[in-house]
Amino acid sequence: MPPDSPRVRLFGSSGIRGIANVDITPDLALAVGRVLGSTYGATLVGRDPRLTGEMLASALIAGVLASGADATDAGMVSTPTLARGAREYKCGAVITASHNPAPYNGIKLWNPDGVAFDETQQGEIEAALERKAFAHASWDRVGTRRSRSDLVDRHVSEILRTLGSTHLRVVVDCGSGATSTITPRLLREMGCRVTALNAQPDGHFPGRDPEPTEENLEVLRQTVRVTWSDLGIAHDGDGDRMVAIDEKGQFVGGDKLLAVFAKQEVKKTVVVPVDTSMAIDEMLPGAKVVRTRVGDVYVAQEVRRHRAEFGGEPSGTWIFPKVALCPDGVYAAAHLVKLVADTPLSELVAQVPHYPIRRGAISLPPAERDAMFTKLDAAFAAMHLRVETIDGWRVPFEDGWFLVRLSGTEPKVRITAEARTEARAKELYELALSKVTGPS
Repeated sequence: MPPDSPRVRLFGSSGIRGIANVDITPDLALAVGRVLGSTYGATLVGRDPRLTGEMLASALIAGVLASGADATDAGMVSTPTLARGAREYKCGAVITASHNPAPYNGIKLWNPDGVAFDETQQGEIEAALERKAFAHASWDRVGTRRSRSDLVDRHVSEILRTLGSTHLRVVVDCGSGATSTITPRLLREMGCRVTALNAQPDGHFPGRDPEPTEENLEVLRQTVRVTWSDLGIAHDGDGDRMVAIDEKGQFVGGDKLLAVFAKQEVKKTVVVPVDTSMAIDEMLPGAKVVRTRVGDVYVAQEVRRHRAEFGGEPSGTWIFPKVALCPDGVYAAAHLVKLVADTPLSELVAQVPHYPIRRGAISLPPAERDAMFTKLDAAFAAMHLRVETIDGWRVPFEDGWFLVRLSGTEPKVRITAEARTEARAKELYELALSKVTGPS
C-alpha cells in the first residue's frame, strides 16, 4: 500500500465488527492481541456467548501471550462486567457483536478507566496491524495465561453497595446473552421477585434477536402483563444496552428512558448523541445538553471531558459516571428498579414530552459506502439549509429535525426524523429518505 493511501478502517463506532470467520477471523484476533500485548501489556479478555466467541478469545489471548505480556481470561461475562474489571489491567478486550445477529462477532477494547478505546488509539492499532508492528517474545519470555471467575461477584457487590435493596416483581429478558450470568441474580439479591426469560446463554439466540427492539420483545410484554409485574427489563447480547416494559406492558424505548434517567441524575450537564429526541432539552431546561457522535465511546469521552452527571443514547446505552464510565446495562436495570419502587414507570414516562419520531435504515454494501457519502454530502449542500455534520447530516427545522448517517456497526444508512406532529415527522423522514434513495 503506498504511504499516502488512506488506511482501511477496521473500527466502527463500537469497536471492530463483522461476520465471524469471514470478516472477524482468528488471524485478526491473534494480530490484535499481539498489538495489545506489545503496546499496552497485561490484558483482560472476556466474551459473550456467541458460537465463535471462544475461538476468537483464544486467538486474541494467544496474541497477547506471544508478545510477552500476560493475559487473563474472564470467560463469558457481560461487557460492563469486563469493562469494570479492566481497571486492574493495562486494557480490556471483549469478544462481542453486542446487538448484532448471531453470525456477527467483534472486538471491543477498554481502557482501565472504563472508556472504550478512542479514535487515536484505534488508529494506532490499525497502523500497527498494517505494519505488523508488534513484538515476538522469545520462547522463555512469552506471557502467562491466567483466568478469573470473580468478576460477576464483584460487579454484583458493587451495585448492591451503591443501590441497596428493593422489592418489586420484575421480568428480565436476557436474550440468551451474557447478562444471563448476572442481571437475574443481581435483582434477586436486591430483594426482587424475578421471572427470567431467555436466561440460558446460547449463541444461536433462539428466543429472539439480540437487539432489544419493541418488535423483538412481545413475549416480555405479555409476561409482564400476565404476571402482574411492576417492570420488564431487556438486554442485548452483551449487556451494554437496557430497555424496559412498564407495568402496563408498554414498551419504553431509549428516548424515553434517556429522559427519565437524565431527569433524576442531571443538574448541570448531560451528554447525548445527535439522534436524541428534542424532549431532552425540555426535560432539562436549566442544564447544558452536549450532543456528540453516535457511539458510547464518544458519549463517554464527552462525559469525562465536561464532567457531566450522565450520558446516554437512544439505542439503550447508559453511562452513570458516579459509578463507571462504561455503558452499564446491568447497573441501569438495577437503578431503574429503584426508581420504579418509588414511582411506576408509566408515570415517570408520562412526564416526558412526546414527539413523534421515526427511525429506519437502508442496506448499504460496504463497497458503496464512499460513493454514498459523496452523494449525500452533495445532496445536503444543495438544500441550502443549516446542516450539522457532527455525525452524518442533521438538518434542524423550527418544528423538528432529521438525521442521515452511515452506521458505524452495520452496512446500513440510518435515518431518523422527529417533529411536533406525526404528519410532519413523516414528511421529514420521507424528505431524508429521498436524499438516500434518489439519483446520484
